[in-house]
Order: sequence, then structure tokens, then C-alpha cells
Amino acid sequence: MIYDLSHALSNETPVFPGDAQPEFTQIATVEKNGYRETRFNFHSHLGTHIDAPAHMLKNGKALDDLHVSYFQGKALIIKVDPNQQFIEPDLLLPFEKDLVNSAFVLFKTGWSKFWGDKKYFETFPTLSAAALQFLLQFDLRGVGFDTISADPVESTTYSNHYGIFNKGLIIIENLIFPEDLEATRGEFSCFPLPYKKADGSPVRAVLKV
Repeated sequence: MIYDLSHALSNETPVFPGDAQPEFTQIATVEKNGYRETRFNFHSHLGTHIDAPAHMLKNGKALDDLHVSYFQGKALIIKVDPNQQFIEPDLLLPFEKDLVNSAFVLFKTGWSKFWGDKKYFETFPTLSAAALQFLLQFDLRGVGFDTISADPVESTTYSNHYGIFNKGLIIIENLIFPEDLEATRGEFSCFPLPYKKADGSPVRAVLKV
């Protein structure tokens, strides 16, 4: 079974506070031009997307510095209580053996149910400093969240972003987990657009279980 973990993109797609709304403009129609074509105008961190280390680190790797195989691998899905402010180490400890054999860790908080609502940007669970330190012991490629950010929206230090980027990992944000998805493991893919010096990219994130 293959699950789509990606939000659909449109002119109404929620963006991080302060970012410009995307523009999807139909510039040709079958009736008028004999073909249909759409112009895109949006930032590199729209919708379900990857943050590269280059997003915040001057000498961090861009997405196009990474081999295409980097964006696919075994994933561990960890369910998080949406009412807790922080993801703590006690949630991660039972998965220690699974983390050893995983390329990606995806946190399923259920927060995507607020997609399109102002609550989506408020009080969503994030990793505590201790949980982040525990997680970064493992040989991962990326960490994913079904929230707008790895850090609280009001953060000015972006400690989780920097911690993950300094280990050379990518961050996947704005995932969406289907309600019927019960699996805790699978083969995850999140291939970015192949543009040069890519600090981030929308992706079609999928999970095969």
C-alpha cells in the first residue's frame, strides 16, 4: 500500500507567517490555445517540503548536493499526543532499536487536521532539547513533522532546525498522515525539485507499507 503524505498545493495553501501566498496562474487553455499551462510563483518552502541544511547554515549542504538516493529510505513513524507541548525522550526510548535501522523519523501528531486554520500555527508539539539530543545519536537522513515547523512559530533561536542541520540532516515539514494509516514503519520517499543551490523544495512525500 502506498500512502500520499503530501498536502495539495493551491493559491490558498497556508504559508509560514510573513511569507507571500503562492500564485498558480492558468496562462493557457485548451479552448483558447490548444493546450493547458500553469505558471507557478511560490517560495521554496511551500506546502509539504524539505528544508536543506543550506536553509540556515552558510556552508550547509543544498538539496542538489545530496544524491537522489538520499531522499528515500526506511522510516519510523512515531505517534505523538497532540496535547503535549514537547516531544520528550521517554517517547523515543521504546523505539531505540528501530531508530538504529531507520533513515527517517516521522512524527505523527495529527496537527494537520488544523491545516488552513490559524490554530495550525499555534502550540503544536516540538522536540525538547533532550529529545533532539537523543535522536541525533542515530545515523538518520531526515526528521519529518506534520506541522508547520520543527520549532515553534514564535522561536527566534530555531534550536531544533540548527541542531538537525548541524548533523547534516534534512527536515520535512507539513506532512499529512491519512486517518487509516496505522503502520509505524515503511519505505519513505520525498524527492525534491532538482534546482541549483536548493535551500528547500516542495515534495511529493509518500510512504510504502
